Amino acid sequence: MKRFLLPLGVFAALLGFLYIGLHLNPREIPSPFIGKPAPAFKLSQLGDPDKTISNQDMLGKVWLLNVWASWCVSCRQEHPVLMHFSKTGAVPIVGLNYKDKRGEGMAWLGEFGDPYMTSAFDADGRVGIDYGVYGVPETFVIDKKGVIRMKYTGPITPEAISEKLLPLIKELNRA
Repeated sequence: MKRFLLPLGVFAALLGFLYIGLHLNPREIPSPFIGKPAPAFKLSQLGDPDKTISNQDMLGKVWLLNVWASWCVSCRQEHPVLMHFSKTGAVPIVGLNYKDKRGEGMAWLGEFGDPYMTSAFDADGRVGIDYGVYGVPETFVIDKKGVIRMKYTGPITPEAISEKLLPLIKELNRA
């Protein structure tokens, strides 16, 4: 009888982990960057290689950094939502074109529309690594002082905008 206790205990522990895992939201992944200054970057703009964009350019504004790529299937799902959201003017959205080719990124924006104030071109993904990006799309809400306040993993939905992003953006704009 004792020889079955250890396997039964391991099985019970696995069931416990499975039960807990089924109740977690995969879009809410803790980030060590929340509440910390956004990693510094200065990259060429996707649409104009002679111009740059940096996180320092956005100081004094609440803004979104949306990580995207033309090869990203989920970005296609998210893009119409971003197009609609950008038209509200609620917050500037800066794109981070991640591990893409400049021509393919520009063609993608030309085909589907450009919701971004501008897009930074992160060809080698170095800036994405600095932000802890492990998949696209990912979106960061950054406050007026340059501190990351939220990381949203996966395609942004209308519900995420109304229930999470907009309340936070309004709160940060009042601060």
